Order: sequence, then structure tokens, then C-alpha cells
Amino acid sequence: MTMTDDELKTLDKEVKKLKRIAGEWAAQLHDLVEERLPAGYEEIPGIAQSTYDACKDWADANAKFKSIQIS
Repeated sequence: MTMTDDELKTLDKEVKKLKRIAGEWAAQLHDLVEERLPAGYEEIPGIAQSTYDACKDWADANAKFKSIQIS
């Protein structure tokens, strides 16, 4: 797949945005562990799933970006 420079820049920005979002969810998970457990244990599944999903979105976009750069 061949992309224009503008498309590559757009994908790079998307990867960076998704990494930031994943970091924000990771920070929320960290805050839960540090500040609200054990009382906030019911929050674990939701925050953990959102963190996982955000990290997966970043990983998928990053893999696509890297595969295009190699091509």
C-alpha cells in the first residue's frame, strides 16, 4: 500500500494521539491502584478494559504505520 506524505503524516498524528489516550487510561488505572483500592475494587474491570482497548488501538495503528514505513 502506497500512501502520500500527507496520509503518512495523518497516520503518524493518529498513532501519537492514540498513544496519548492509552497513557491517560494507564494513568487512571495507576490512580485507582494508588488511591482508591481496595475500596474502589468495582472500578477495576471498567478501567482495565478501557486501558486495554486504548492500548490495543494504539498497537494496531502503530503496527500499520510501521508496516507502511517499511514498504
